[in-house]
Amino acid sequence: MAGMATHVITGAGSGIGAAVARRLHARGDDLVLHARDAGRAKELAAEFPGARTLVGDLADPDRLSWAFSHQTLPDRVDSLLHIAGVIDLGRVGDLTPKAWRRQLDVNLLSPAELTRHFLPQLRLAQGHVVFVNSGSGLNAYADWSAYAASKHGLKALADSLRHEEHANGVRVTSVYPGRTASAMQAKVHQQEGKEYDPSKWIDPESVATTLVMALDLPKDAEVNDLTVRPGR
Repeated sequence: MAGMATHVITGAGSGIGAAVARRLHARGDDLVLHARDAGRAKELAAEFPGARTLVGDLADPDRLSWAFSHQTLPDRVDSLLHIAGVIDLGRVGDLTPKAWRRQLDVNLLSPAELTRHFLPQLRLAQGHVVFVNSGSGLNAYADWSAYAASKHGLKALADSLRHEEHANGVRVTSVYPGRTASAMQAKVHQQEGKEYDPSKWIDPESVATTLVMALDLPKDAEVNDLTVRPGR
């Protein structure tokens, strides 16, 4: 993806999202960084000079359309990168509807709504939609039901979108990272009651490398699914 491409990115404030944003910003691409509120948008704008921001709460997908109607959206989008996510572990017998809804809203419904809004711009650019999923999008284990359900749903969203938009030249990639050193992983360890050692897990920069590779692949090819596992 050469020369001043425009990327809309969620989750650019930390972890994998921040690593990807730094890569694309450093090479001079145009960034539109999603933020949950105006304060966070100001922080992102300071961290990535020249980037634009887009404010909307992913925890409230029903209001994203209203929020975006009061802001200027880019005319062209070369990639839409869904990287933001939340997690709350718990057994099925203990998880409340609120815990289920929050994970489904942020991890599944908001990516669907953002994609709906930017599809015209993506079609115009014959762009690329990347869903940063999780190993939990392929397998589910005890205490991970709500998070895994949201990520299994995200896989279904990506697979359906790929079939629907292939004729329009829109590429769709799902990335399934294993445990990655990040604030989310620290929270997971806390919920699991385990000591957190970031050196044991994937560096976000390594996931960013694979993601940017998928973006930069020539148009004659498409990475559908990419699994990244800890190497040590």
